[in-house]
Amino acid sequence: MKIPPRVLTVAGSDSGGGAGIQADLKTMLALGTHGMSVVTAVTAQNSLGVQGAWELPVDAVRAQFRSVVDDIGVQAVKTGMLSSPVLVETVAELLAPLGVPVVVDPVGVSKHGDPLLAADAVDVVRTRLLPLATVATPNLDEVRQLTGIVVDGEPGMREAAAAVLALGPRWALIKGGHLDGDAVDLLTDGTREHWLRAPRHDNRHTHGTGCTLAAAVASHLALGLDVPDAVGAAKEYVTGAIAAGFPLGAGIGPVDHAWRQRG
Repeated sequence: MKIPPRVLTVAGSDSGGGAGIQADLKTMLALGTHGMSVVTAVTAQNSLGVQGAWELPVDAVRAQFRSVVDDIGVQAVKTGMLSSPVLVETVAELLAPLGVPVVVDPVGVSKHGDPLLAADAVDVVRTRLLPLATVATPNLDEVRQLTGIVVDGEPGMREAAAAVLALGPRWALIKGGHLDGDAVDLLTDGTREHWLRAPRHDNRHTHGTGCTLAAAVASHLALGLDVPDAVGAAKEYVTGAIAAGFPLGAGIGPVDHAWRQRG
Protein backbone atom coordinates (compact mmCIF):
# COMPACT_ATOMS: atom_id res chain seq x y z
CA MET A 1 0.00 0.00 0.00
CA LYS A 2 1.51 3.29 -1.11
CA ILE A 3 1.38 6.09 1.46
CA PRO A 4 1.10 9.58 -0.05
CA PRO A 5 3.51 12.31 1.09
CA ARG A 6 2.31 14.04 4.26
CA VAL A 7 1.93 17.82 4.30
CA LEU A 8 0.96 19.93 7.31
CA THR A 9 -0.79 23.29 7.25
CA VAL A 10 -0.51 25.54 10.30
CA ALA A 11 -3.14 28.19 9.65
CA GLY A 12 -6.54 29.63 10.40
CA SER A 13 -9.91 28.17 9.47
CA ASP A 14 -12.14 29.79 6.84
CA SER A 15 -15.76 28.83 7.53
CA GLY A 16 -16.65 29.68 3.92
CA GLY A 17 -14.26 27.01 2.65
CA GLY A 18 -12.35 29.16 0.17
CA ALA A 19 -9.12 30.01 1.99
CA GLY A 20 -7.19 28.98 5.12
CA ILE A 21 -6.87 25.36 6.14
CA GLN A 22 -9.86 24.42 4.02
CA ALA A 23 -8.13 25.66 0.85
CA ASP A 24 -4.87 24.07 1.93
CA LEU A 25 -6.37 20.63 2.52
CA LYS A 26 -8.27 20.72 -0.80
CA THR A 27 -5.07 21.68 -2.60
CA MET A 28 -3.05 18.95 -0.91
CA LEU A 29 -5.64 16.30 -1.85
CA ALA A 30 -5.87 17.55 -5.44
CA LEU A 31 -2.09 17.27 -5.81
CA GLY A 32 -1.81 13.75 -4.44
CA THR A 33 -0.60 14.36 -0.90
CA HIS A 34 -2.10 13.67 2.53
CA GLY A 35 -2.98 16.97 4.19
CA MET A 36 -3.04 17.51 7.96
CA SER A 37 -3.80 20.63 9.96
CA VAL A 38 -2.92 22.64 13.02
CA VAL A 39 -5.69 25.20 13.46
CA THR A 40 -4.40 28.51 14.85
CA ALA A 41 -7.58 30.56 14.68
CA VAL A 42 -11.25 30.21 13.79
CA THR A 43 -12.90 32.81 11.59
CA ALA A 44 -16.51 33.55 10.74
CA GLN A 45 -16.01 34.25 7.08
CA ASN A 46 -17.97 34.22 3.84
CA SER A 47 -17.86 35.71 0.35
CA LEU A 48 -18.36 39.21 1.77
CA GLY A 49 -15.52 39.24 4.30
CA VAL A 50 -14.49 38.24 7.81
CA GLN A 51 -17.18 38.81 10.43
CA GLY A 52 -15.14 37.56 13.38
CA ALA A 53 -11.89 35.83 14.35
CA TRP A 54 -10.92 33.92 17.48
CA GLU A 55 -7.35 32.85 18.17
CA LEU A 56 -6.79 29.40 19.66
CA PRO A 57 -4.81 29.02 22.90
CA VAL A 58 -1.10 28.33 22.49
CA ASP A 59 -1.47 25.00 24.30
CA ALA A 60 -4.07 23.89 21.74
CA VAL A 61 -1.79 24.83 18.84
CA ARG A 62 1.19 23.09 20.42
CA ALA A 63 -0.84 19.94 21.21
CA GLN A 64 -2.17 19.66 17.65
CA PHE A 65 1.34 20.02 16.24
CA ARG A 66 2.91 17.44 18.56
CA SER A 67 0.03 15.01 18.01
CA VAL A 68 0.52 15.02 14.25
CA VAL A 69 4.30 15.31 13.99
CA ASP A 70 5.20 12.80 16.71
CA ASP A 71 2.91 10.05 15.43
CA ILE A 72 2.31 10.58 11.70
CA GLY A 73 5.30 12.68 10.68
CA VAL A 74 5.47 15.35 7.98
CA GLN A 75 7.45 15.90 4.79
CA ALA A 76 6.61 19.57 4.28
CA VAL A 77 4.88 22.34 6.21
CA LYS A 78 2.95 25.42 5.11
CA THR A 79 2.14 28.27 7.50
CA GLY A 80 -0.67 30.77 7.02
CA MET A 81 -2.66 32.94 9.43
CA LEU A 82 -0.83 33.16 12.77
CA SER A 83 -2.44 36.43 13.99
CA SER A 84 -0.50 37.23 17.20
CA PRO A 85 3.10 37.49 18.44
CA VAL A 86 2.74 34.57 20.84
CA LEU A 87 1.37 32.29 18.11
CA VAL A 88 4.16 33.25 15.71
CA GLU A 89 6.75 32.59 18.45
CA THR A 90 5.17 29.24 19.30
CA VAL A 91 5.00 28.04 15.70
CA ALA A 92 8.59 29.14 15.04
CA GLU A 93 9.75 27.23 18.11
CA LEU A 94 7.92 24.10 16.91
CA LEU A 95 9.22 24.31 13.34
CA ALA A 96 12.87 25.06 14.12
CA PRO A 97 14.01 21.45 14.78
CA LEU A 98 11.80 19.81 12.16
CA GLY A 99 14.25 19.58 9.23
CA VAL A 100 11.67 19.55 6.41
CA PRO A 101 10.78 22.20 3.80
CA VAL A 102 8.73 25.06 5.24
CA VAL A 103 6.65 27.39 3.08
CA VAL A 104 5.77 30.62 4.90
CA ASP A 105 2.79 32.56 3.58
CA PRO A 106 3.05 35.72 5.75
CA VAL A 107 -0.69 36.37 5.77
CA GLY A 108 -1.39 39.98 6.68
CA VAL A 109 -4.86 40.77 5.37
CA SER A 110 -7.74 38.86 3.81
CA LYS A 111 -8.88 39.20 0.21
CA HIS A 112 -11.47 41.69 1.49
CA GLY A 113 -8.92 43.81 3.37
CA ASP A 114 -9.63 42.44 6.85
CA PRO A 115 -6.50 42.38 9.06
CA LEU A 116 -5.35 38.84 9.94
CA LEU A 117 -2.01 39.66 11.60
CA ALA A 118 -1.67 41.94 14.60
CA ALA A 119 0.64 44.93 14.06
CA ASP A 120 2.90 43.82 16.93
CA ALA A 121 3.28 40.37 15.36
CA VAL A 122 4.92 41.64 12.17
CA ASP A 123 8.36 41.97 13.74
CA VAL A 124 8.15 38.44 15.14
CA VAL A 125 7.37 37.15 11.65
CA ARG A 126 10.46 38.99 10.39
CA THR A 127 12.84 37.80 13.10
CA ARG A 128 11.60 34.34 14.08
CA LEU A 129 9.50 32.82 11.28
CA LEU A 130 11.01 33.98 7.98
CA PRO A 131 14.52 32.71 8.86
CA LEU A 132 13.01 29.19 9.01
CA ALA A 133 11.40 29.42 5.57
CA THR A 134 12.50 27.36 2.60
CA VAL A 135 10.23 29.61 0.55
CA ALA A 136 8.46 32.80 1.63
CA THR A 137 5.48 33.80 -0.52
CA PRO A 138 4.47 37.43 0.20
CA ASN A 139 2.16 39.39 -2.05
CA LEU A 140 2.93 43.06 -2.62
CA ASP A 141 0.84 44.24 0.34
CA GLU A 142 2.74 41.82 2.58
CA VAL A 143 6.06 42.96 1.09
CA ARG A 144 5.16 46.50 2.13
CA GLN A 145 4.12 45.33 5.60
CA LEU A 146 7.35 43.36 6.12
CA THR A 147 9.92 45.62 4.44
CA GLY A 148 8.34 49.02 3.82
CA ILE A 149 9.01 48.69 0.09
CA VAL A 150 6.19 49.74 -2.23
CA VAL A 151 6.26 47.92 -5.57
CA ASP A 152 4.40 49.55 -8.45
CA GLY A 153 5.92 47.61 -11.36
CA GLU A 154 8.07 44.63 -12.31
CA PRO A 155 11.41 46.44 -11.79
CA GLY A 156 10.56 46.94 -8.12
CA MET A 157 10.06 43.21 -7.57
CA ARG A 158 13.83 42.63 -7.55
CA GLU A 159 14.30 45.16 -4.75
CA ALA A 160 11.41 43.59 -2.87
CA ALA A 161 12.90 40.11 -3.23
CA ALA A 162 16.29 41.28 -1.95
CA ALA A 163 14.65 42.88 1.09
CA VAL A 164 12.65 39.74 1.87
CA LEU A 165 15.71 37.49 1.42
CA ALA A 166 17.58 39.71 3.88
CA LEU A 167 15.09 38.53 6.53
CA GLY A 168 16.36 34.96 6.19
CA PRO A 169 14.32 32.69 3.90
CA ARG A 170 16.27 30.56 1.41
CA TRP A 171 13.97 31.58 -1.44
CA ALA A 172 11.58 34.50 -1.90
CA LEU A 173 8.54 34.24 -4.15
CA ILE A 174 7.28 37.78 -4.73
CA LYS A 175 3.73 37.57 -6.03
CA GLY A 176 2.89 40.31 -8.51
CA GLY A 177 -0.77 39.51 -8.92
CA HIS A 178 -1.75 43.04 -7.83
CA LEU A 179 0.12 44.64 -10.74
CA ASP A 180 -1.42 45.41 -14.12
CA GLY A 181 -0.85 43.13 -17.09
CA ASP A 182 0.04 39.44 -16.94
CA ALA A 183 0.16 37.71 -13.55
CA VAL A 184 3.91 37.74 -12.94
CA ASP A 185 5.81 36.38 -9.94
CA LEU A 186 9.53 36.47 -9.16
CA LEU A 187 11.24 33.52 -7.47
CA THR A 188 14.84 34.03 -6.40
CA ASP A 189 17.42 32.85 -3.90
CA GLY A 190 19.58 35.91 -4.48
CA THR A 191 21.64 34.34 -7.25
CA ARG A 192 19.10 32.65 -9.53
CA GLU A 193 16.00 34.38 -10.86
CA HIS A 194 12.89 32.67 -12.17
CA TRP A 195 10.15 34.87 -13.64
CA LEU A 196 6.82 33.07 -13.74
CA ARG A 197 4.19 34.51 -16.05
CA ALA A 198 0.61 33.52 -16.71
CA PRO A 199 -2.25 35.23 -18.52
CA ARG A 200 -4.56 37.22 -16.26
CA HIS A 201 -8.02 35.67 -16.25
CA ASP A 202 -11.04 37.96 -16.20
CA ASN A 203 -12.55 36.35 -13.11
CA ARG A 204 -13.23 38.17 -9.83
CA HIS A 205 -13.68 34.90 -7.92
CA THR A 206 -10.16 34.56 -6.57
CA HIS A 207 -10.69 33.99 -2.83
CA GLY A 208 -7.97 31.71 -1.44
CA THR A 209 -5.37 32.33 -4.15
CA GLY A 210 -2.44 32.94 -1.79
CA CYS A 211 -3.25 30.04 0.53
CA THR A 212 -3.68 27.74 -2.45
CA LEU A 213 -0.38 28.72 -4.04
CA ALA A 214 1.62 28.23 -0.82
CA ALA A 215 -0.07 24.89 -0.12
CA ALA A 216 0.67 23.78 -3.69
CA VAL A 217 4.35 24.70 -3.30
CA ALA A 218 4.54 22.69 -0.05
CA SER A 219 2.78 19.75 -1.68
CA HIS A 220 5.16 19.67 -4.62
CA LEU A 221 8.18 19.92 -2.29
CA ALA A 222 6.82 16.93 -0.36
CA LEU A 223 6.48 15.09 -3.68
CA GLY A 224 10.22 15.55 -4.19
CA LEU A 225 10.49 18.51 -6.57
CA ASP A 226 13.19 21.13 -6.05
CA VAL A 227 12.10 24.69 -5.25
CA PRO A 228 12.00 26.15 -8.79
CA ASP A 229 10.10 23.14 -10.15
CA ALA A 230 7.74 23.06 -7.15
CA VAL A 231 6.92 26.75 -7.56
CA GLY A 232 6.47 26.39 -11.31
CA ALA A 233 4.07 23.48 -10.84
CA ALA A 234 2.21 25.38 -8.12
CA LYS A 235 1.86 28.41 -10.38
CA GLU A 236 0.36 26.24 -13.13
CA TYR A 237 -2.10 24.67 -10.68
CA VAL A 238 -3.26 27.95 -9.15
CA THR A 239 -3.60 29.61 -12.57
CA GLY A 240 -6.04 26.88 -13.57
CA ALA A 241 -7.85 27.19 -10.24
CA ILE A 242 -8.27 30.96 -10.76
CA ALA A 243 -9.58 30.47 -14.29
CA ALA A 244 -12.19 28.05 -12.91
CA GLY A 245 -13.13 30.17 -9.87
CA PHE A 246 -16.88 30.26 -9.30
CA PRO A 247 -19.42 32.53 -7.59
CA LEU A 248 -20.64 31.75 -4.09
CA GLY A 249 -22.79 34.05 -1.99
CA ALA A 250 -23.03 37.75 -2.78
CA GLY A 251 -19.32 38.58 -2.88
CA ILE A 252 -16.01 37.09 -4.03
CA GLY A 253 -16.15 33.36 -4.70
CA PRO A 254 -13.29 30.88 -4.35
CA VAL A 255 -10.82 29.46 -6.80
CA ASP A 256 -11.69 25.92 -7.87
CA HIS A 257 -9.29 23.50 -6.19
CA ALA A 258 -10.76 20.57 -8.12
CA TRP A 259 -10.50 22.12 -11.59
CA ARG A 260 -8.37 19.27 -12.92
CA GLN A 261 -10.73 16.62 -11.59
CA ARG A 262 -13.75 18.45 -13.05
CA GLY A 263 -12.03 18.85 -16.39
